[in-house]
Amino acid sequence: MKFSEKWLREWINPAMTTEELGHQLTMAGLELDGVEPVAAAFSGVVVGRVLKVEPHPDADKLRVCTVDVAGASEEPLQIVCGAANVHEGMIAPTAMIGAQLPGDFKIKKSKLRGVVSMGMLCSASELGLAESSEGLMPLPTDAPVGTDFREYLDLDDVAIEVDLTPNRGDCLSLAGIAREVGVICRQEVNRPEFTDVSPTIDATFPVSVEAPAACPRYLGRIIRGLDQSKETPLWMQERLRRGGIRSLGPMVDVTNYVLLELGQPMHAFGLKKLKGAINVRMARAGEKLKLLNENECELNESTLVITDDSGPLAIAGVMGGEASAVDADTTDIFLESAFFAPLAIAGQARSYGLHTDSSHRFERGVDPDNCRNAMERATQLLTDICGGEVAPVIEVSSEADLPKPATIDLRVSRVEKVLGMALNHEDVITIFKQLGFDVAGGGDNLTVTVPTFRFDLTLEVDLIEEIGRIIGYDQLPISMISSPSAPSLVPEAHVSKNILRNSLVERGYQEAITYSFVDPEVEKILNPAAESYPLANPISADLSVMRTTLWSGMLPALKHNVNRQQERVRLFETGKRFIKQGEELLQQNVIAGILYGSIQPEQWGEESREVDFFDLKGDVESLLKLTGSFNRFQFVTDTPDSLHPGQSARILYEGEEIGLLGMIHPEVAKKLSIPARTFVFEIALKPLQNGVISQFKALSKYPALRRDLAFVVDKNVAANDLISAIREAAPPFMRNLKLFDLYQGEHIDSGRKSLALGLTLQEETRTLTDPEVEDAINTIVNHLREEFGATLRD
Repeated sequence: MKFSEKWLREWINPAMTTEELGHQLTMAGLELDGVEPVAAAFSGVVVGRVLKVEPHPDADKLRVCTVDVAGASEEPLQIVCGAANVHEGMIAPTAMIGAQLPGDFKIKKSKLRGVVSMGMLCSASELGLAESSEGLMPLPTDAPVGTDFREYLDLDDVAIEVDLTPNRGDCLSLAGIAREVGVICRQEVNRPEFTDVSPTIDATFPVSVEAPAACPRYLGRIIRGLDQSKETPLWMQERLRRGGIRSLGPMVDVTNYVLLELGQPMHAFGLKKLKGAINVRMARAGEKLKLLNENECELNESTLVITDDSGPLAIAGVMGGEASAVDADTTDIFLESAFFAPLAIAGQARSYGLHTDSSHRFERGVDPDNCRNAMERATQLLTDICGGEVAPVIEVSSEADLPKPATIDLRVSRVEKVLGMALNHEDVITIFKQLGFDVAGGGDNLTVTVPTFRFDLTLEVDLIEEIGRIIGYDQLPISMISSPSAPSLVPEAHVSKNILRNSLVERGYQEAITYSFVDPEVEKILNPAAESYPLANPISADLSVMRTTLWSGMLPALKHNVNRQQERVRLFETGKRFIKQGEELLQQNVIAGILYGSIQPEQWGEESREVDFFDLKGDVESLLKLTGSFNRFQFVTDTPDSLHPGQSARILYEGEEIGLLGMIHPEVAKKLSIPARTFVFEIALKPLQNGVISQFKALSKYPALRRDLAFVVDKNVAANDLISAIREAAPPFMRNLKLFDLYQGEHIDSGRKSLALGLTLQEETRTLTDPEVEDAINTIVNHLREEFGATLRD
């Protein structure tokens, strides 16, 4: 919300500086976002009247003007001007000799194509009052000639901008801000006086509301005979400009002014462009509307629209349509002031790629009791500027659907306990009354009726918060909180997320945090079989579904890094993935990572190479080993289509799948525009956190024996299956088992491979005998022969 400080001080003028006012607003929960001058610094500019305009003798596009500046100069000034709109009798800002303009531009006596110029006639942009302008800035004919221009426009002012939380829609107006300042400073607010405008014609227009729950109150009024030659008063243009709104002519400016002043969005339809009757209803399938921004949109059936017999005229509470808009020929209008339910408007503007001042307010909630006040205020302003004849107000209301004032019971003792300070009973009542609340009851128990403009107050604690913020958060006492607490009991074997994170950091990974909302196209590419859960109100089209894998956010992050010349990327993330199971949404905590680039940073001491599947597998195994029960995990080669079939695996925990690892499939990498050799993993967190407590075991004092065996098996036999079979057949005194070689080639039949394993055998209480060792080896060899057709390699 942006507004002029001087305009605010017309409503309420507290005895405090701008800085103090901003601090008080922040402490009341209306955070100060910025304070900036309403005009750039300049001096020496006065109001001047052009007495005469003559052509320049040597330049077709220049004019020689005689300008009266009254008391600012003894004689009229001769000024050479190139503006196309200069004319005799025009009143415009005039920079005198010695004037200092924005951009450190000083006006000096000069010659333009041989003609002396004693100053400069100024445009709005040259004075820093607009980003661009066409021609000189015209001033009203009654502007006092010779008056200092800054003084005339009251430019020694600042624009204050406050950043409001979504629940404070009541402060999206000058009236709302003034009410807050009045309560903070314990002063009365001087609201401008305006009275209801008496009808001068008996004209009406049929209005019906088919969706009363979405539009419980709709007001309309016909105004005829508006004078299009009139211009918006300069004071109104300035207040709009200082509030961040551009002047577009009286009919639009008045509705925007009421929006800033009272917080009620309004809209004016060209009366002659309406056909039949106004009807407020939900959009129908296939209906389209060309908006004021010239974009045509196909309407959703969940969108509330204003229509006539020809079809949609406007998206209710968002934007009007081009076909029914007022234009330069409009003299008769139908003025609309309505209350649209916040839930009916929420998300509608965003669904069409829009965000307007109206939708911003209706989504947060406007006062349903303010519609008529806004209608009368707009009518008064419009007829004061443009004249015209006024018809009675047409109103269609559904009392059953209008918001009812909330009634909340409040205990004064509870206020003191929560805020930690003693409060005067009368002060509590005064705060509420200044906020516009009704208070009944006495003693410790009060009954507070909340006005209709405060949608956010429903509980006792909400009222306590109101008292706290009005007192000022910086005024509340500071005290140590005393509350009994017991440390949570974590099993000793539990592997925390921090341990997992630190393990990956030590291996060169960096932690990433990505959105849980992802691009549906990326989801389809990575996980085509899964059904993503769509968001009802997405931030944008490319963040519209919940992720079924953390890769959906991490791979775009990789692309972002690679596009910025990062040649080595290692990222990991812990978070939730969301799996749709029927109507239920399963949320599963996982840890995922991405590996790309060289195995080591560039250096002189070691030749670099690209990472491969086994580098990734080593990183994953380092996580699995943190559990202390690595043997419970197993890698199998059956993998999804998104991973390379020859360089990927599933991870099993006690036979149940818990994760995946491997290289992204080349086709998938191409579709996502990421490097081909990108490696990824994703593992459910729960099995990784189920650790086993390490137990001490004394070293045996008896010698260990190692036997190396090379088995020739079919090439499709997984090494892990072979190792599992050995563990099943081996005696209890086998202490270690290690795969140390894989061979395929000469002396090995086609379709076969050799796997060499080292077995360490050792007893704790005695020395093993040769027959015991030979029996153990024979048992293992026979078991593998039966299971896999394995033979010992010569």
